[in-house]
Amino acid sequence: MKPKVALQLWSIQEDCANDFVGSLEQVKAFGYDGVEFAGYYDKTATEINALVAELGLEIAGSHVPYEQLRDNLEVTLDFEQAIGNRRVIVPYASFSTLAEWKEFIVTMQTISQAVTARGMNVYYHNHAHEFLEIAGTDVVDLLARKIENLQLEVDLYWLAHADVDVAAWIKAHKTAIGLFHMKDKQAVLEESTELGAGVLPLKEYVAYAKELTLPWLVVEQEAFQNYSPLEAAQLNVKTLKQLIEEVY
Repeated sequence: MKPKVALQLWSIQEDCANDFVGSLEQVKAFGYDGVEFAGYYDKTATEINALVAELGLEIAGSHVPYEQLRDNLEVTLDFEQAIGNRRVIVPYASFSTLAEWKEFIVTMQTISQAVTARGMNVYYHNHAHEFLEIAGTDVVDLLARKIENLQLEVDLYWLAHADVDVAAWIKAHKTAIGLFHMKDKQAVLEESTELGAGVLPLKEYVAYAKELTLPWLVVEQEAFQNYSPLEAAQLNVKTLKQLIEEVY
């Protein structure tokens, strides 16, 4: 089975803030199969349900801040369950000491149990700092080993940015990986750019996804040099779907 392609809506956050419905209409028109939410722009669960159903978009997952899960767990999960989301993804966490990360792990155990009890899956999405800030410790590896039922949404851009051996790391963590974030990296400025316009081996990444039988590849772009976020989103889905056809 070929993976479906979703857009992480953080990529077009200003467009979503200005016109959420219109932005999702554009995403569908560009050829995306689904979306990964990064906030709901004051829409109710009923409105989200109606919108994605009307547009024919699937929900690949949702980035839900750790603090929101920690402080309002049941209410937050009520909403996620109501919209039909199956993947609750913690998008970011950062602590200056290993002791603080271990406290995070304890809280995430509780969150994981609550998410799993509702028939959903909990994920952690990495950046680069988890590999760099605590000397001698791969924090993402630690989270995957210590938090029961945790899956990983591996951001390949940030993995490469941290000078991790991407192929070896993916092989070592293949049983925990559930999603890939696909983005490309400029050589000089070292910021994200359109897929195919940078230096990362995207076709290899899609081949890894095939080996792992991942259900979704999620496009994300955080910096824009030559195109608007919506223009970049349109280019990105075309490039990624072409790569999927070549690999699969």
